Amino acid sequence: MEENKIQEEETTQKNTENQQEEVVVNENDETNTTDEALAEEAKEPTMEEKYAELNDKFVRLYSEFDNYRKRTNKEKLDLIANANAGILKDLVSVLDDFERAITNNENATDIESVKEGFHLIYNKFKNQLESKGLKAMVAKGEAFDSELHEAIANIPAPTEDLKGKIIDDVEKGYYLNEKVIRYAKVVVGQ
Repeated sequence: MEENKIQEEETTQKNTENQQEEVVVNENDETNTTDEALAEEAKEPTMEEKYAELNDKFVRLYSEFDNYRKRTNKEKLDLIANANAGILKDLVSVLDDFERAITNNENATDIESVKEGFHLIYNKFKNQLESKGLKAMVAKGEAFDSELHEAIANIPAPTEDLKGKIIDDVEKGYYLNEKVIRYAKVVVGQ
């Protein structure tokens, strides 16, 4: 009997140990399950977090674009303001020449030297403008083109070959780098 009691005690003890192991295993499973659930929750952000993240990205992108727009507008204004500086710097020398000519012409008695001085200044001024891309339009004798010319008068053509052509240009037209900046005002023969 004693053997039976000892066996029962051993069996009871084994059962108790098995139960304790199961509890430990179940606790570990629950802990693992809880850890996995927390890990999954940490991996998937909530809708509020997604919204906050996207809103932050949007605000940053909008700010970057706004800064870019302001910077480019400022650069354009600087470019426009300083674009005239180059041509004005070159034209100041022509202005100086005119001032010298006016001073010298006050006491000049030789008309030919005055005329020559004005021709020199005119040529200098014309060369400065041509170096910047300005080109005079040749209109006289050409066929009338409404894209280039502005007709201010129509007169009877002196000869048949001048019908529809420009007889006289009242005001010259100009190109700036092959783009018309001033239309020629012309008289057209009919």
